[in-house]
Amino acid sequence: MKKQVYNPYLPSYEYIPDGEPYVFDDRLYVYGSHDRFNGSTYCENDYVCWSAPVSDLSDWTYEGIIFRKADHPEDAVHQRTCLYAPDVTKGPDGRYYLYYSMSGSSIMSVAVCDTPAGHYVYYGDVSYPDGRPAGFARGEYMQFDPSIFIDDDGRIYLYSGFAPKADEDPAGRKQPGCHVSELEPDMLTIRRGPELMIPKTWKKDEGAAYFEAPSMRKINGRYYFVYGLYPVKRTMK
Repeated sequence: MKKQVYNPYLPSYEYIPDGEPYVFDDRLYVYGSHDRFNGSTYCENDYVCWSAPVSDLSDWTYEGIIFRKADHPEDAVHQRTCLYAPDVTKGPDGRYYLYYSMSGSSIMSVAVCDTPAGHYVYYGDVSYPDGRPAGFARGEYMQFDPSIFIDDDGRIYLYSGFAPKADEDPAGRKQPGCHVSELEPDMLTIRRGPELMIPKTWKKDEGAAYFEAPSMRKINGRYYFVYGLYPVKRTMK
């Protein structure tokens, strides 16, 4: 599909918020949640992927559905009906790992694939060394909007967190801001953390406090942390 480089670069019927772009092997892949036209809530559709060669960012290809809600194991406790904002990285074993969460749960789940835009298969839930899923129990940090980052030294970090006005969610999980955990090379087991990184009380100019949607980047040796702002009323000048 030949399309202009500027917005909207995807067809008008495609709604992919929470976008995460990555370059794998000279091709740009765009991952994100998937809203439904005229839908009743956020993220009702399955995950899809679009890609384009780095050499021509007007030449977009629909890669199809890469992960379906039905691909996640059934859960009798949580009614997980929507796939929320995902993130993707290439693991130390050369496979591609999709991190996601679903409505009704703060557990971070992982699916894996041999290619960037093939069909991902459920791999497991991010858990502590004793097997307990992170973010499940009362008093733990709520897991929300995963961002996976592998540094140049091979260490693996998972960023997460939600910071609404309420300090806890209905299940008693803490909502203090953004937190980070270091993972083992298996991409699932927490080695260290979670540790609070940006508390909800942190303020910057123009009220740019952390709200959700963390995303880490490293460019020319410097780390850039991108996030969604806490909703504030702004006056246009």
